[in-house]
Amino acid sequence: MANSARAMKSAETSNLPFIYRQYTRDQLLDALRKMHLIRRFEEGAEESYTRGLIHGTMHLSIGQEASAMGVCLPLTQEDQITSTHRGHGHCIAKGADVKRMFAEFFGKTTGYCAGRGGSMHIADVTTGNLGANGIVGGGLPIAVGAALTSKRLKTGKVVVCFFGDGANNEGAFHEALNMAAVWKLPVIFVCENNGYGMSTSTARSTAVANIADRASAYSMPGVIVDGNVLSEVAEATHNAVERAKRGEGPSLIECKTYRYRGHSKSDRNRYRTKDEIEDWMSNRDPIARFEAELREFGVANDTELAAIRKSVEDEIAAGIEFAKQSPMPEISGLADNVYTEQA
Repeated sequence: MANSARAMKSAETSNLPFIYRQYTRDQLLDALRKMHLIRRFEEGAEESYTRGLIHGTMHLSIGQEASAMGVCLPLTQEDQITSTHRGHGHCIAKGADVKRMFAEFFGKTTGYCAGRGGSMHIADVTTGNLGANGIVGGGLPIAVGAALTSKRLKTGKVVVCFFGDGANNEGAFHEALNMAAVWKLPVIFVCENNGYGMSTSTARSTAVANIADRASAYSMPGVIVDGNVLSEVAEATHNAVERAKRGEGPSLIECKTYRYRGHSKSDRNRYRTKDEIEDWMSNRDPIARFEAELREFGVANDTELAAIRKSVEDEIAAGIEFAKQSPMPEISGLADNVYTEQA
């Protein structure tokens, strides 16, 4: 009887999406919390910008949380990532502290780059984050170099390179994929295709229907996933990680997703219709989808989900206050970290 019950339970579990078979309840709830943290961090940054507490510009990934979290979920802390100008979600998903991220945005010395990098250049090598990059496609060759290091030194690290759809037409994209394939490097190329490179749609800028179609030219798997479904992203990444660890080389994953905000704070969104944006926000929101699944599969109830949101709100408020109270850089340190010190 016990064996029969176990068989029935196993059969029921086998029909669940990948993440419910692969991860524990605590891991799933932590993933949801980080997705909320990503969104509220960016909303908090946006509010701070509007109030004049943050200067310059920023590129928000609100609406793309499942892509960042789904890719980082199968990674260890030792595994590494390179990020983009729209990389706040990648940083948080890989374990960054939002207090230090806010401090970096505010230009304070307690930020990850002592307030000198700002929105587009957050790095945290302690969590394997080799850094975001303001150059389109700039992280591609860096990721290949890190993966070459991993292979030569036999560290076992897998490197993930996030890039946007606009970078797939850069020369660095083709050079990086070719070199990684030739040397069978443990690197995963993740294209977050949100449909637009600045104001130009992917359909108008890229000859192939899917960016993942380009993988075949470099003899590697090219996988397309719904970038707003956490389980699809995590499963594709898990398979790519296993392939890399077996020594079989790189993979290309294309996450079809969408950014709710414009390209940057100066974007007036005149190239997209309100109906298009509303459709993605109302019907395809990654956080709402994940919460609905957690309820459906009995992982969490409304009270538990509300508690997660509350804890995130508290952490964001504390992070903004930390940034406000942190010290500004001194003029006397203007040249610090610009030149190497003389021996």
